[in-house]
Amino acid sequence: MHIHLELDTCGLNCPLPILKTKKALSGMQSGEVLRVRSTDQGATRDFQAFAKQTGHVLIEQSVNGQEFIFVLQRK
Repeated sequence: MHIHLELDTCGLNCPLPILKTKKALSGMQSGEVLRVRSTDQGATRDFQAFAKQTGHVLIEQSVNGQEFIFVLQRK
């Protein structure tokens, strides 16, 4: 899978990771892929809800130590 853009939101708490993700996705073309790194404990729930509400596709989510990683495809 080709990642078009990486976004590091580590150290930021809700709602900043989602707001920065929304801004990044708005500058991308339909079908492009964004990888987001976060340390926010509520990020998993937030990103699932964000994808459902916006129509962007949450392709993958994983945990790497203290980091949560999300891969989204712009609708």
